[in-house]
This record gives sequence, C-alpha cells and structure tokens, in this order.
Amino acid sequence: MRLVIQRVSSASVTIGGELRSSIAGGLLVLIGVCEEDTADDVEWLANKVANLRIFDDENGVMNRSVIDVDGEALVVSQFTLYASYKKGNRPSWLRAARHEHSIPLYELFCSRLGEVIGKPIGCGEFGADMQVSLLNDGPVTICMDSRNRE
Repeated sequence: MRLVIQRVSSASVTIGGELRSSIAGGLLVLIGVCEEDTADDVEWLANKVANLRIFDDENGVMNRSVIDVDGEALVVSQFTLYASYKKGNRPSWLRAARHEHSIPLYELFCSRLGEVIGKPIGCGEFGADMQVSLLNDGPVTICMDSRNRE
C-alpha cells in the first residue's frame, strides 16, 4: 500500500458538485492499493499514520500526532500512486489492484484509522471522479509504502 499523508489546515472532497466530506484540520491521506497488499499492511499503516508525530508542540517542534492534537482525517483512494512511468510518457496502472481487492482494503483502512484516532473519518468514494481541495499546513507531506517500512 502506498500513502501520501499531508498535514492540512482544511481539506474536502467533492463528487459531482456535491460536498462528500470535509475536515477542519488534521491529515489528508491519499491511498493506493496493489495486489500484494493485505490486512497486515492496513494495520501497520493505520497505526503509523495515527501516531506520526508531525504536528507542532508548544515549542514549535513536530512532536505531536493527529491524536494528540485532536485532529481529523480525510482518506481518499488514489490508484495513480501505483503509476509506472518506466516506459514512455504514458503511465501504466498495471500495479494498482483491481476493485474487488482494493475496495475492501480501502474500507478497512478507513475503518481502522478511525478506530485508532478515536473518531469517524471523512472518506471519498472509491473509483469516483473526485475533486480534492486542501490547505497544506507547513507544508508537511510524507510518503509511506508498506513494502518499504523505513
């Protein structure tokens, strides 16, 4: 699984002109799933994201998690995180998992992240044409891959 995690002052997702979800502040998480991903990847990533210390403490040091600052999370599926651009200039999406594999893991990640941070999270709609707006705070942007646990 690949994630792009952004610390945001606000974020929202709109589908077909209708606001689907929005958060005042916290984390916007873009998630891509590949065929090798399992519930173990979901568990590791949900815990890592929830406890990632990227929010400032009283001294201006990134020492607090989204839990510590009572922040929110918005999770949006993004198969393009598995783009292969090795050959030519048109990306290939062959590494992205099919819907029947991706949807259950996406939904499990959303559910598990909500459990870990202790509040419901906002979600996009898997496979929909979404417009995502955000005000990146910092900016702070972290990339994670469950195959490369750095």
